[in-house]
Amino acid sequence: MNLKNIRNFCIIAHIDHGKSTLADRFLEITNTIEKREMKHGQMLDTMELEQERGITIKLQPVRMDWNYKGKDYVLNLIDTPGHVDFYYEVSRSLAACDGAILVVDATQGIEAQTLANCYMALEHNLEIIPVLNKIDLPFADIELRSKELVDTLGVKKEDIICVSAKEGTNVEAVLEKVVKKVPSPSPAREEDELKALIFDSTYDPYKGVVAYIKLNSGAIRPGDSVCFLNTKQKIDVLEVGYFKPKYFRTKSLGPGEVGYLVTGLKSVDQARVGDTLWNKGNTDLKLENAEPLPGYHVVKPFVFAGIFCTSSDDFPLLRNALDKLQINDSALSFQPEQSGALGHGFRCGFLGLLHMEIVQERLEREFDLDLVVTAPSVSYYVNQKDGEQITISNPSELPDPGQIETIEEPWVKIEILTPKDYVGPVLTLCTEKRGISKDMNYLDEKRVLITFELPLASVVVDFYDNLKSVTSGYASMNYEYLEHRVGDLQKLDILIANEKVDALSLIVHKSEAFYIGRDLTKRLKTLIPRAQFAIAIQAAVGSKVIARETISALRKDVTAKLYGGDVTRKNKLLKKQKAGKKRMKAVGKVNLPQEAFLAVLKKDN
Repeated sequence: MNLKNIRNFCIIAHIDHGKSTLADRFLEITNTIEKREMKHGQMLDTMELEQERGITIKLQPVRMDWNYKGKDYVLNLIDTPGHVDFYYEVSRSLAACDGAILVVDATQGIEAQTLANCYMALEHNLEIIPVLNKIDLPFADIELRSKELVDTLGVKKEDIICVSAKEGTNVEAVLEKVVKKVPSPSPAREEDELKALIFDSTYDPYKGVVAYIKLNSGAIRPGDSVCFLNTKQKIDVLEVGYFKPKYFRTKSLGPGEVGYLVTGLKSVDQARVGDTLWNKGNTDLKLENAEPLPGYHVVKPFVFAGIFCTSSDDFPLLRNALDKLQINDSALSFQPEQSGALGHGFRCGFLGLLHMEIVQERLEREFDLDLVVTAPSVSYYVNQKDGEQITISNPSELPDPGQIETIEEPWVKIEILTPKDYVGPVLTLCTEKRGISKDMNYLDEKRVLITFELPLASVVVDFYDNLKSVTSGYASMNYEYLEHRVGDLQKLDILIANEKVDALSLIVHKSEAFYIGRDLTKRLKTLIPRAQFAIAIQAAVGSKVIARETISALRKDVTAKLYGGDVTRKNKLLKKQKAGKKRMKAVGKVNLPQEAFLAVLKKDN
């Protein structure tokens, strides 16, 4: 294949801005898929969950062969996720491309996540092709949205292509611009050393692990022996090919091409995203002298939650389901966890809230499990006085306060795009969450980009819901991890009937401990059913109780059987009941209802 006729590009867009619909039109125009085969939209969003939510969860490459003005071109499109949770996968996908189509909804304008991914594309020196979509809608404002693109990204107004992906209007002009503006891959020879970037990997039940690759140099054929430079795993290639969008087997892949490679491995953890496939080709290079492509790192989860089955008998099924999901998702981590309120389950690590929701829905749909998922928390670094640093994701793992020197919590940079009328409420919300204001830019006379630094723990529960609430649904946000910072943090324990409930423990900032403890105890008072004796609900930091509520005893009418007589008979029965309640209070146990446990944790504390 002539390198000059290859174009590797992706599409950048916010959720529901028409990225997948535009990709469908490309498939039609290039006859990659016949119209009669397109029984439903979003051909590259193959998961049922993706089509229901209108988002791309798992990236999907496709090769389109297109004849333009008498020349045959190979257009490799990589349909990437747009959500911040999959930031690393998107960055590796961009590294496999030479250009990007920036899709903006003509009715909504630029969103925060679109800006973040566009800046990432510019960092990778990609050629940006701006596209205004949904021009067929009555509320489309082409002039205003074009001005936004010009002012925000510095693109030329005449370079903006106005399309309707739904109706197919002007879509072919986008492909023409891809051919003209996106550069072909850098010159390389098949005889050079093989260097291929793994930009994604998936598990196929028949083929094993399939690595999605973009060849920077060299060539690869079935039977070749190759090495993963970062993990040092060696394999023999079983099959190579490209995407149409299904697997299409071929004899070889050359420099600049995008395709797949069947590894024969059993877990995607062995073929990590961002790793480099290598062999020496016809050169004299040795493995120890080979340099991997830049940008690789191991993805670490930031958000943690407990997953439990409503029926304890389903625990083995949950373990089996998580094992199968992890084969396809190396970012998912889990370990067994025991909760007094919920029984046996797993403490799972996720890339973010969307990743957590997707895993939960897949477990419930694909494995028919009835689950209980606790509220998300984050990981902390605990620096002990003996010099050791440990990482904890569960407050119950926190060492004794006497052993702790400092606790570090994760901080993120958050960008919020909002109409100017809601700047005040947004600033108040961020400040209440211990945010540090960094910047505020007016993109135009109506929209403002606000930048804050916030503790991740303040973001993961329901910050996004609160943001949508205070801005009437108009704001969008994007965040990225910055670092772990030392904070004045402490463990808040909840005691019910003088017994500590580990499942309700929290790590909170010292300035917020009293307010969180007060709100928790009040909420629990309304959720825990009354018993025959008074139940004390306490919030404590160490040995100091900072908030308390009491659920009054449920009194049984022991005098109902009396039909008259002297009052001493009534007093005798009441005295006997009082003595019984005192004894019951001493030995009685309180079972925290599952509903109360979840209702407390799923609220903003």
